[in-house]
Amino acid sequence: MPKSKRSTIVPLTQTSKKGREGKEKLIEDIHECVDNYDYLYLFSVKDMRNTYLKEIRHDFNDSRFFYGKNRVMAKALGTTPEEEYKEGLSGIAKNLTSEVGLLFTNKQPEEVQSYFAEFVKPDYARSGAIATDTITISEGPVMRGVDPMPHNMEPLLRSLGMPTVLKNGIVTLLVPYTICMEGETLSTNQAHLLKLFYHQLAEFRVELISCYHNGQIQQLE
Repeated sequence: MPKSKRSTIVPLTQTSKKGREGKEKLIEDIHECVDNYDYLYLFSVKDMRNTYLKEIRHDFNDSRFFYGKNRVMAKALGTTPEEEYKEGLSGIAKNLTSEVGLLFTNKQPEEVQSYFAEFVKPDYARSGAIATDTITISEGPVMRGVDPMPHNMEPLLRSLGMPTVLKNGIVTLLVPYTICMEGETLSTNQAHLLKLFYHQLAEFRVELISCYHNGQIQQLE
């Protein structure tokens, strides 16, 4: 990466000592990574799952990830050409909004981009997601996979909108029940029911947005 323009002192807004120290440490860590890694990626991920992120971190144990505290990370990089820690970093900082993060690595671009293109995991959709399939539960004894739904789950199913009763200790659906229709926006109850019935209608993936190297930014979307 290009040589640092200058030693940058990043002003922080008034905050508690503990909070200020945390922000200062994050800024120092990012500056250190800019100096020690050849490539910086801006990535996006929706509905972060710690389990999958742990797997990615394991595979990139020689790299550094930063996720969350976008405003502090942007300040560390520098939001304008005059403030940027190294030339060109403000182009990354201006896009640190919403659910995005930073990856610092010395791995070659071909390896990094191939890894994330292939890292796709089935996942449970959350509320607000769009259903990718229509899921209907048949009338009669309620099954979850190949097993009957546990009887102690009946009150929960009923509270989530399913017309269920207990018949001889068996959770029973009085009429066919459609949890969701393809294309509709999922409610909290629908998302909960899909998880209870083991229907994974989402995919976890990390999208690489751009790559910074030697002062230049390559758009990857």
